[in-house]
Amino acid sequence: QVQLVESGGGSVQAGGSLRLSCAASGYGYSTLGWFRQAPGKEREGVAAIDGDGSTSYADSVKGRFTISKDNAKNTLYLQMNSLKPEDTAMYYCAADRTYLYRRLMRDEYEYWGQGTQVTVSS
Repeated sequence: QVQLVESGGGSVQAGGSLRLSCAASGYGYSTLGWFRQAPGKEREGVAAIDGDGSTSYADSVKGRFTISKDNAKNTLYLQMNSLKPEDTAMYYCAADRTYLYRRLMRDEYEYWGQGTQVTVSS
């Protein structure tokens, strides 16, 4: 059974940092990604990584967020630095067993976690 479990969310002041983790059961995921959804907004792609380590980032987080994975632990990470109030959202981990060209498009992913809340205060 495929299961993605996020952790690491919380409340932080602007300029602070958080690291999100996503523990994935099962194997063979070719593409992994982080998405976020703020109240009243659509879910948007934040960062993604594929099997050879190639990464993609939304323009809004480039230079501040870093996606990485530990294959031995089957865990995906999102290091978030210089957080801004507009980063406040529910953050979701996503995975797919195929190599995705459109890695920041939510409709491309088959598996999703339940989300972890990130709140950034000014």
